Amino acid sequence: MIKKFIYALWGMLAAGLVAAFLVFYSITKGWIGFVPPVEELENPTYKFATQIISADGKMLSTYSYSRENRVWTDYDDLSPALINALISTEDVRFTEHSGIDLRALLRAIIKTGLLRRESSGGGSTLTQQLAKQLYTEEVAGNKIERLFQKPIEWVIAVKLEKYYTKEEILTMYLNKYDFGNNAIGIKTAANTYFSKEPKQLSVEEAATLVGMCKNSSLYNPVRRNEKTRQRRNVVLSQMEKNNCLTAAVCDSLQETPLVLNYRRVDHKLGPAPYFREYLRGVMTAKKPERKNYRGWQMQKFYEDSLDWANNPLYGWCNKNKKKDGSHYNLYSDGLKIHVTIDSRMQQYAEEAVDEHIKEYLQPRFFKAKKNHRNAPYDNLKASEIEPLLVKAMKQTDRYRGMKKEGYTDEAIRDSFDVKRSMRVFAYTGDRDTIMSPMDSIRYYKHFLRVGFMSMDPLTGHVKAYVGGPDYTHFQYDMAMVGRRQVGSTIKPYLYTLAMENGFSPCDQTRNVEQTLLTEDGQIWQPRNTGRQEDYGRVVDLRWGLSQSNNWISAYLMSKLNPYAFKSLLHQFGIRNLDIQPTPSLCLGPCDISVGEMVGAYTAFPNNGIRTEPLFVTRIEDNEGNIVATFSPKTYEVISKESSYKMIDMMKAVIDEGTGRRLRFRYGFKAEIAGKTGTTNENADGWFMGYTPSLVSGCWVGGDDRDIHFTSMSDGQGASMALPIWGIYMQKVYADETLGYSEEEKFNIPEDFNPCAQQSLINGFAEEQQLDDSFGF
Repeated sequence: MIKKFIYALWGMLAAGLVAAFLVFYSITKGWIGFVPPVEELENPTYKFATQIISADGKMLSTYSYSRENRVWTDYDDLSPALINALISTEDVRFTEHSGIDLRALLRAIIKTGLLRRESSGGGSTLTQQLAKQLYTEEVAGNKIERLFQKPIEWVIAVKLEKYYTKEEILTMYLNKYDFGNNAIGIKTAANTYFSKEPKQLSVEEAATLVGMCKNSSLYNPVRRNEKTRQRRNVVLSQMEKNNCLTAAVCDSLQETPLVLNYRRVDHKLGPAPYFREYLRGVMTAKKPERKNYRGWQMQKFYEDSLDWANNPLYGWCNKNKKKDGSHYNLYSDGLKIHVTIDSRMQQYAEEAVDEHIKEYLQPRFFKAKKNHRNAPYDNLKASEIEPLLVKAMKQTDRYRGMKKEGYTDEAIRDSFDVKRSMRVFAYTGDRDTIMSPMDSIRYYKHFLRVGFMSMDPLTGHVKAYVGGPDYTHFQYDMAMVGRRQVGSTIKPYLYTLAMENGFSPCDQTRNVEQTLLTEDGQIWQPRNTGRQEDYGRVVDLRWGLSQSNNWISAYLMSKLNPYAFKSLLHQFGIRNLDIQPTPSLCLGPCDISVGEMVGAYTAFPNNGIRTEPLFVTRIEDNEGNIVATFSPKTYEVISKESSYKMIDMMKAVIDEGTGRRLRFRYGFKAEIAGKTGTTNENADGWFMGYTPSLVSGCWVGGDDRDIHFTSMSDGQGASMALPIWGIYMQKVYADETLGYSEEEKFNIPEDFNPCAQQSLINGFAEEQQLDDSFGF
């Protein structure tokens, strides 16, 4: 009997071994479960976020799907504390096994299978855990299902050990793990929880992140700080046990609180949000088809068509393909987009907007509108305000949602008058209040909007880009997307046309009222806002531009061709098709974006050559290969002599004209040229300013044209927009690492005489026609 029993045991053992062999053989062959092919094991599929890298080497942000905000980190960029903590806690014999730790596995079998203990210490190696992350889409719901998954992971783990070094496996594990709060991978996690790079993590910070690898939902330091701290201390104890820490250091670190420097992963936060959103839209644009544009969108169709044909960055993802023949995916292909934005200058621009709008101008606007019944629309009747609010209502998510559910417009409008609890934006911090949705729309209308851009006139590199006061609450981009009337900032183009046609800054005329006739015989007489004591004086053109005198502009318009003026505007890069060639064009009634204006003004310090704004210098794929490079596009717009004359006149704007507060209030000693601009009823405030190596422009105004200051002292461009330029340039000059100096001089020959007459240039004798290939 004993002999038969022994034979039976040996038979059972042999059958078990044969069965195990057959199971693992079947798994290896793919007959049972899924084992990825060798090619996939050698190149696991990851979804990596695209990184936006600033000109000074800083990562501004990423583009990613909400669940795959991962940025690859190499082994050499990992903190040694991370490696020690991970091995000590998750797989102490990691360097000794080949994917399966038999000792840990036997321990787990005995404790869990025979002794029925809930916690057996775990039998999975780091390599097995990586296999589970890479190739197990659905985690088993119970121990029986898990029992069938384990052998598959063992086979994959052994194969991973065959194709990768230990360092590569550790790196893959940390890059793959989901640390919660949309922090996928160790780089994003280190940035999210501690605002550091993985290599900069301290021992206790590394222990915190490794502790989260057990269960990032349970050990969430944001929601469960103390529980996560206790888990961190377990990791520290394991590090001491594995001789990575001394007992004294371990005890000391365990006493410290868990301190975070948490930065929530949100595309609306971080530096340059308006720029990042603009870039995303440009790179993912599809080829424009006319059927996709409504009648009122023909201007956009025209611009998109030009960009698709002429701008290599526009629609880049849909114009270019990867090695496998598929188009690039901005959210998962791990691209590195090297942009021209300088993180320091971007910070200064955002700070300048905050300092002027948030701390000064907005409080004055609130005060000016206080107790006004129809505020912020002081000059409109209630019946005129209602359509504006209804238009804004129809752009809200609430309206679109109710419309989709079948509510009538009347029912929706009534619901917008029902008061309810809500949280609204305030510069001092969001606040809880009770108001109706329609009241909240009116409330948000009180906030001023802003657009700012700064670029190098020679290279076209856009250094700073601000599209609004707060991207989370005001997402419409007023730097490159929105257009507003430019007012007197159009006058330098008019004076340029005059210089190109033989005028000089010293040409004189009398400062008197001008009467011009339009093509249809209408009389046009511009209003002048200058000092009454200057009426009738003989003045030169330099004075006319420096004082932004409307009568002198009208005088020049009477001597020039409005069609030639319109043509010149388009040569300066202004793409608005709705520009009307009338005498009043000289006062800037047309809508132009800040970006267009900044690009156009580069022709002045750049010897008459306009440089288009450049946003990206190169793009790299996820292997570091350069897949695209970009260079500036330049166009000769005017002669060098005319650009010299314009610099001379526009310096006078700063030295003795409407922009002189840059001298007496901001104390600039540098050579600066520029132009202020203010539209009717102070609806738009502009300032365009440039130095020899930097062109910057700013617009400030209300969300609607009927929202504005009533007083000229606050509402003019010199008060609304110029201070942002001034604060920004103060910060730029103060930062010596940027290389900008107040000692720079404009590139004008020393013997150049701005008052010398030049021969008439007939380049504007014939009207230049716009490309009419789009049927406009």
